[in-house]
Amino acid sequence: MFLDTNVLVAAFATRGLCADLLRHVLAEHRLLIGEVVLEELQRALRRKLKLPPEHESAIIDFLRQQEVVARPTRAAAAPARDPADRWVLASALDARADVLVTGDDDLLELTAGQAGIRILSPRDFWEIARRKR
Repeated sequence: MFLDTNVLVAAFATRGLCADLLRHVLAEHRLLIGEVVLEELQRALRRKLKLPPEHESAIIDFLRQQEVVARPTRAAAAPARDPADRWVLASALDARADVLVTGDDDLLELTAGQAGIRILSPRDFWEIARRKR
């Protein structure tokens, strides 16, 4: 299970769907994270959430205890509008993730055939996970 930056930001910023989803993934799945995502997350924690450096470091250190995929050598070839999305997608593919969970509309528009991986919104993933219980 590969989580995009926006899902992780939401999981650490507020209680709610993404926080519940992160707990579920940690308990029931193998969490895969890309170095690209960790870099984006660190910037978001600092700039958007304005977390103190020690909180930012604690989150990044915690996530580094999961399976972290190195920065890909090239971006994915999928027709994503944002070049940064192609690097996230390449990371998920390099990780051999079954699913990429993201709130990014540009990524969500891609079909599995275009992306090479199933892409779900946090809500869609959560609904599937709840049905399997």
